[in-house]
Amino acid sequence: MKKALLYIGIVLLAFGCRQAENDPELLSKGTMPVSISLPVEDSYNPYQVAGRRSIGDPGTTERFAFPRHIYFFVLKYNGATWSIWHKEHLEPLKEDWTPKHYFGRLQSIGDSIFEYNEQINLLLAAEKFAGEVFAIASPNELVFNTPFASIETADQVRNLQFSTADPDTKANLHNIYSTPYNYELSGSYYGAFSSIYQRVPHIDLMLYHVAAKVDITWYVDENNRINKDNPASAVRLTSLKACNLFNGYAYCFKPMKNVVGSAPLATGDTIEIVKRTDEGLWWEGRSYFYTIPYTTTAVGKENYFPLQMQMETNASGNLYRPTLYLEIDPTATFVPWLRADFNLNQPLSAGTDTKVVAKDS
Repeated sequence: MKKALLYIGIVLLAFGCRQAENDPELLSKGTMPVSISLPVEDSYNPYQVAGRRSIGDPGTTERFAFPRHIYFFVLKYNGATWSIWHKEHLEPLKEDWTPKHYFGRLQSIGDSIFEYNEQINLLLAAEKFAGEVFAIASPNELVFNTPFASIETADQVRNLQFSTADPDTKANLHNIYSTPYNYELSGSYYGAFSSIYQRVPHIDLMLYHVAAKVDITWYVDENNRINKDNPASAVRLTSLKACNLFNGYAYCFKPMKNVVGSAPLATGDTIEIVKRTDEGLWWEGRSYFYTIPYTTTAVGKENYFPLQMQMETNASGNLYRPTLYLEIDPTATFVPWLRADFNLNQPLSAGTDTKVVAKDS
């Protein structure tokens, strides 16, 4: 199963481990080179867009943009407390990428990648300490809940959130990736390193989607499509929207930890799936979209994403809003591929449906 992700490998210094081990002063002046890659389909894409399969989707090849903004955060641990060691905002170009294959330890072995050719350096220090590296990448510059320049503590990094309300960010949710904080190898966060005093650490990182792919199918029962005795009662789904999608500050490195109150968002983004002119989709169809997953605090629904649908039947102007509760695991490492089956057998009689008479049709 392909993963839509980035690969960040922190490689050894040009002067080599042995020389660094024998010359702490040289190490203190060194840098930590970083190579960045994007996984793609096996065939090279000559355009400046990466075409690759999405998480959980074995059949659809989608197109994703290369990142133009990468935010690095390096934390250090001195044996008692965590603090910021280094942070950097990079703006890589789109032009300098080379197609290769990835065969490292992380997701996914054998994936094709585009490797960024330009060298990126993160500063080292001569102290002996453990540390962690976090990164988030996006085609557009992100707006954080804490201004990038003002981030000063490790907790600010781990709890950092970015705004999904910005129009460019909304349009690029599927193009934003980060290092999930709970992705572990051998019991430790996969971006952790133990010491830079004796030798330069070698870390492999991958960045994964922060947005979940929602794959929705809808179906009007055949018995409800045509009613010869009462044609007006036949059901045509002349409008279908996904409503109250996440619109606020979402976690960068804790993508499965977004939580709202006991009900779906009072206001949020709306995505139109079927409109009145889509006559071929009035009875059945399939579509997908990306959104920030979140769970509610409602009793019995703590591990569910409340996907609220808004629909209109028979071009009546009356809107109905049933909620589909999709179970997710908040402790999971990667955001899920969510399947939502919306079957309109008796859609207007369910007790959870709310009828709203539209002001205009």
